[in-house]
Formats: sequence, C-alpha cells, structure tokens
Amino acid sequence: MPVVIEPGPDPDRAVAPRLSPLAELCACLHALQTPGHHPASRRWVDAVRQDADPALLARAVALSPLWSAFRARYLLPLSAGVERSLEEEIADITTLDLEQFTGMTAQALLGKNSPRPGAPLEEPDRFLSRLRQHAEERFTLGARLLSDPEGLRDTVTGFLTAAGEEWFGAEWERLAGPLRAEVRARFAEHRNDGVAVLASFPSARLLADPPRIEFEKLYQARVPLAGTDCLLTPSLHVNPHLAIKHYPGFPVVVQYPVRGPGSMGPPSLDLVRHRIKALQEPLRIDLCRTLLREAMTTTELAEQYAMTPPQMSRHLRRLREAGMVVTHRRGAQVHYQLDQEAVRTLGHDLLAALHR
Repeated sequence: MPVVIEPGPDPDRAVAPRLSPLAELCACLHALQTPGHHPASRRWVDAVRQDADPALLARAVALSPLWSAFRARYLLPLSAGVERSLEEEIADITTLDLEQFTGMTAQALLGKNSPRPGAPLEEPDRFLSRLRQHAEERFTLGARLLSDPEGLRDTVTGFLTAAGEEWFGAEWERLAGPLRAEVRARFAEHRNDGVAVLASFPSARLLADPPRIEFEKLYQARVPLAGTDCLLTPSLHVNPHLAIKHYPGFPVVVQYPVRGPGSMGPPSLDLVRHRIKALQEPLRIDLCRTLLREAMTTTELAEQYAMTPPQMSRHLRRLREAGMVVTHRRGAQVHYQLDQEAVRTLGHDLLAALHR
C-alpha cells in the first residue's frame, strides 16, 4: 500500500533537510521498546538498561505507545525553519492547544491516521474499548487523555526532559556531528535534484503525470505539499525504518535512516536453511510483514488472520524456532515481533520487500 507525497506547485521551496534532536530521542525510545528491530541501537539500549533509574524506565514503558509503530506527531518537529535544541522542541509541545495535543495522542494510541484526528474522542467508550483490545498501556493512556489531557501533556514533556538529560545527552553529542554532515549533503542533493531527493529514500520512487513520490508502506495515505513544508530529518536510531508523519496544519516530516556500521557475524548454514524452510508457507511471510511493523499477541494475530489461536500459535512456533521472532512480555500478555537482523541474514532484498 502506498503513501503518496504530492509536491504541489512549488515543490523546491517546500522541501528542506532539518536536524531534530527530539525526533532522534523518539527513535531512541522506540529502539528501547523494540531492541530486536534496531541492531544499530543495541549499544545505546544496553547502556540505558544497565544504568538507568528503574523508575524512569517504568515511565518509559508506560508512555511507550506514543512512540510505537505509529509515533505521536508532536515527537517530530512541529515547525519549519532553523534547527532547534531538544529543550526548545519539547517546549513546542506545550504550545499546542489541547485539541491538537489530544488529536495527535489519539492517533498514536489507535495507530492510524484519520481525516478528523480528534473524532475518536467523541465516542469515548468505543475509543477506550478499541485501546483495551490492543494493550492495557494504551487503554490507561487513553483514559488519562480523556480525563486529564493537560496532566498527560505535562507527564509526557516531563518524561522527555528527564530522558533527554539522563539517557540522551551524551548520545546526541556523539551523533550530532555526523547527522549535521548528512543534512549538508542532503541540502546539496536537493539543490541539484529538487523534490526528486525524496525518491532516493528506501522504498520510494518518483512517478510522473502528475508528479508524485510513492513510498511503499503498510498503510495508504495521500500527502499534498501545497502550502505545507516538508522536512527531511536524518536519524541513526530510526534505522531501518522510514517514518512519514503528516497532520493538518503542521509540516510533513520524513525521518529517514542513516546507516551505522553492523557488527553481526554470519549465521550457520543449518540456521539459514531452517529460516528458508519456515518461510515456505506464504502465511508466515505475511506474518513477518505484520510483525515487522508492530508487536502483537497470538490472539490479536489470530483475529487479524481469521484463525484460531492454536492455529496461529503453530505458525509462530515455527518462526520462533527459526529465530525469526522475538517475544516481549507485558504483564500477562506475550507479544511477538520480527527480528529484523535474522531476516537480514537471508538477504537485504527480502527485508526491503517486507518493509513495503
């Protein structure tokens, strides 16, 4: 399914590279939540888990739905223009009116875009029921959003400030230089290629008549740039994802991966054979694509694929035995997620195809 960016009448003006420490912190927090998907982030994740205050880690878990597969829009730049500090970008969240904050938060909790972002809140019982079916953490945040949106915003900005100070300061010092170099290189590419610079990103292609850039994603959206800025934000920790965020009245943001050095050794031939055999069943390839985007329970997957939980459990067991999925326990629930590094051992083309 494609996400289509339509450049509009003045595309070269609309597109600009931009560094964002808040977007990189968001990517770090996502990697902390799903470390198996982000081998380039393992050094940082391991250091945080070893040294972090348990209370701060607990706060990260409680708020993790905001930077899960569908990030809250306010966790990426809310305005165009010059680079801003982490403190300034966090402060921008406090300037949102409550309708904007609740709409962006509701989208993140539900994990989908909506023409009217705040519409789900008009039916609070249905909103909470949908969240409870997904995960208890989402239900808890949804209830707080309905009862005390200002308090929830203070909780979010307070956590981001604390995480920035405790976990992210040294990491940003390490990354800022290389990422600024990437921004300069992207500026030069934009001067030469114009809006076609977007087509150089993973899973993107430039189409004509009318001119547009199509990204292969797991959802469908049309994103016109007429009258809207489009910020290109490089990230090491978002790797291997590419995130496209769009919300009425705010810049479109494309957060794209910058490759870091890998450190994984080659798997054994027997393991590769085991993984190939596990993928001979077409349904398991579909499962890999689903679990690449988001961790899910056996029951959730069974409902999505119209199967019984025991039937789904057998497919998951084959993937788990091949070392292709990892599990995360959240209370009484066990969530499955694809181990991207394991899939990468079978070839970059396979992983790229699953990302589409």
